[in-house]
Amino acid sequence: MARILGVDIPRNKVMRVALRSIYGVGPKVAEKVLVKCQIDINKSSNDLSEEEANEIRKILETEYLVEGDLRREIGLNIKRLKDLGCYRGVRHRKGLPVRGQRTHTNARTRKGPAVAIAGKKSIKAMK
Repeated sequence: MARILGVDIPRNKVMRVALRSIYGVGPKVAEKVLVKCQIDINKSSNDLSEEEANEIRKILETEYLVEGDLRREIGLNIKRLKDLGCYRGVRHRKGLPVRGQRTHTNARTRKGPAVAIAGKKSIKAMK
């Protein structure tokens, strides 16, 4: 099992798919890196040699922002928005959707599980 940038590349997968397990590497970046390294896109991750893994590692480190550096930059960007107090920063602070999605219904991923309103049945019982 190859290890690139602190991430174990999954076994028995095509390299263009296996590289996506690295944070910040998607379909396009994975293919570009493999083409630049002159490695077959459909090669199995089991057949990856140590030299090829080092080439992939070198290209990802020099040309792309991936793993810890990318996570740190995204975190700092969100922190900057929160400190500014702009609309997007306030939405991040409150844990609400940031990009204009509706919140009357839906948005359960951002808001967390639904909480029942206490006393709603008692109001109906009084009528």
